[in-house]
Amino acid sequence: MATTAKRTDVYTRVTNHIIAELERGTRPWLKPWNAEHAAGRISRPLRHNGTPYQGINILMLWGAAEAEGYNAPFWLTFQQARQLGGHVRKGERGTPVVYASTFKTTETADDGQEIEADIPFLKEYTVFNACQTEGLPEHYYQLAAP
Repeated sequence: MATTAKRTDVYTRVTNHIIAELERGTRPWLKPWNAEHAAGRISRPLRHNGTPYQGINILMLWGAAEAEGYNAPFWLTFQQARQLGGHVRKGERGTPVVYASTFKTTETADDGQEIEADIPFLKEYTVFNACQTEGLPEHYYQLAAP
């Protein structure tokens, strides 16, 4: 029962974010950079290891970066920041993202035949922009040359 409520909360949160952006006059599916951002590194959001985020996470992280003025493309969990020798600054608030995947289940039908099914799921977790951290390796903070 709690799992369904959690799933609904993730979907509701994403939907509410998109609606809020639309009400502000922003189309969240458009790239948020323009000529005035040329001196910064606003780009596709990246995990700590440089892998780009996908799907709805891109919209969620672009929205957070735009709202908070983050110019670093790197996003990390609290634990990842620690593993890289840094830390999230006290009082910083993270941004929720989702991990989408499936798991396989096998059920036995009434006729005795086994049926394999992929069950989709979303797991929500929190990430912080590199701008919210201290002590990470220098490349997490460097801006691209204009």
